[in-house]
Amino acid sequence: MESCFCSTVLAILFIYFFSISNAANSKLFREYIGAESESIKLTDVPINSKVEFHFILAFAIDYTNGNSPSPSNGKFNIFWESNHLGPGEIASIKHGHSNVKVAVSLGGDTVGDGKAFFAPNSIDSWVKNSVSSLTNMIKEYNLDGIDIDYERFHSDPNTFAECIGQLIMSLKKSGTISFASIAPFDDEEVQSHYLALWKKYGHVIDYVNFQFYAYDKISVSQFVSYFKKQASNYAGGQILASFISGGGGGLKPDDGFFEACSELKGEGILGGIFIWCADESTKLGFEYEKKSQDFLASA
Repeated sequence: MESCFCSTVLAILFIYFFSISNAANSKLFREYIGAESESIKLTDVPINSKVEFHFILAFAIDYTNGNSPSPSNGKFNIFWESNHLGPGEIASIKHGHSNVKVAVSLGGDTVGDGKAFFAPNSIDSWVKNSVSSLTNMIKEYNLDGIDIDYERFHSDPNTFAECIGQLIMSLKKSGTISFASIAPFDDEEVQSHYLALWKKYGHVIDYVNFQFYAYDKISVSQFVSYFKKQASNYAGGQILASFISGGGGGLKPDDGFFEACSELKGEGILGGIFIWCADESTKLGFEYEKKSQDFLASA
């Protein structure tokens, strides 16, 4: 009887500490790369060995290639600037840095000269095509995960949830990817789709790259408040703080970003930091990539 009681107590303690660890601070640093610059290289970006580092290739899109891209129903093509972001370069950076993983982001804001839409013909056909095309791409480029960054939709929230949720589950089940993230922002249509996905498939989504830089310029207290609001929306998720290298939205590093992160870290809820994007950071000498990683690596 006593042995049974002890086992029960240990099981309860394990569950408790596991749940706490899921919500705890993380040393995860992520950066989007390849959306804007033909010359950007993985080796340009400073990498701190004391953090977990994710490059996120931006983007792969299920649109046709060519002068007038059109939706291709889950058949993904490469739209990131791949001159220096190919299989060889990815293999090399991962070989040289054991803490580095590489993901590909799906969707994005634009394709060619137009806007990129999530536009499936049907759930089943989109999932079938996306699993096939992405499996081939992920294996060819030696990638580790996917990021979901659709921002416009020709579908209802449930269709989006089923397509993306089934895609992630299939790629994880086959061992093709080891993690998946989503990148929503505070827009009514965007949130309706991502929250529908989270409600049904949140258990297979590892990180939430919330685009806090999509807000107008905000203060430290506003940033912390918005962070906690989204942590509530995506309850149980690992929420990352974020800023944009160029542009004036959100909370910039010089305006108190790290002060806000210190507050979140003090409360044990900082899930990491991500930056949009390496392409824009070249002109800044990657100053804030270094500061972000140093901040995360510190005790």
